[in-house]
Amino acid sequence: MKQVAFGKTGVKVSQMCLGTMMFGKRADEAEAGRILSAALDAGVNFLDTAAMYGEGAAEELLGRILKPVRKKTFLATKVHRGIDAAAITGSIEESLRRLQTDFVDLYLIHWPKKGMKPMEVMQALNGVVKSGKARFVGCCNYPAWLFGYSNAIARLHGWPEFVCNQVPYNPIERGIEVEVLPQALAEGAAITVYRTLLIGLLAGKYHPGRPIPEDSRGETDERIADWLERYTNGMRCLLDLAAQRNVSPAHAAIAWVSFCPAVTCPIVGASRLDQIEDNIKAFDFELTAEERDGISRAFGAEVKEESGGAYAELRRELYLTS
Repeated sequence: MKQVAFGKTGVKVSQMCLGTMMFGKRADEAEAGRILSAALDAGVNFLDTAAMYGEGAAEELLGRILKPVRKKTFLATKVHRGIDAAAITGSIEESLRRLQTDFVDLYLIHWPKKGMKPMEVMQALNGVVKSGKARFVGCCNYPAWLFGYSNAIARLHGWPEFVCNQVPYNPIERGIEVEVLPQALAEGAAITVYRTLLIGLLAGKYHPGRPIPEDSRGETDERIADWLERYTNGMRCLLDLAAQRNVSPAHAAIAWVSFCPAVTCPIVGASRLDQIEDNIKAFDFELTAEERDGISRAFGAEVKEESGGAYAELRRELYLTS
């Protein structure tokens, strides 16, 4: 597994970040342990979790299976419930207890919220770092202006700056190509990417013109059928290219994200051992520039704000801070 520089921290992490949202939900402790072992054996040391995953269940499970190998990992978790100083300082204490560790390597604001106070946020995060409970701080789902504004406050007061922004990115969700990715590349910030496979749409299970597979997420999530219909050309291009290169569509989709020089690490989750074993192989596969451009054109090269969450709306919110 390739090791990459994590922004300007001086630390190197594995290019693949293991996402743990399914731990305790669709992966029980035994299977989660097998997933973690396979990832570590392949050279993955970057782990991403959050207090909100299963209301703390994912952190608790990860803490139990991670304890013997904690020193080998770069561990990230996120603030839970709220974005004020009390939430930031209280959430880290709860996370450390669940994760059975004295500190996390990266502590992230999970979502910005309307009316938030960036000064209070950055001051509270400074306290977390000064106390030794986190080595670095970052954010998720921040518009470029808010990332820069927050770091300007931190610089003014001599507080730790955000070192990364975690955002959604794939051939359909392309909003971060405006401002967010250029900012990160110019300023040396790390970008970690979630929804790399867009809730499974790009993993190869779904094909245009075919019925939605039984017992799949597409049976209950209407977005799958909608995206299949609207992005038929893109899906066919991705599937055809994967077949031509003798890789899975998931490998091609992950390679599409990894190709971008502003992306530091795609986050790849798993609920089964075979999934992580297959997705690890994606990091040995590279697209050519022509292949990457072909996929982009097939899905529509213009920036899209398709969203499985609230990020597109947050980027347009005029009163995000107070």
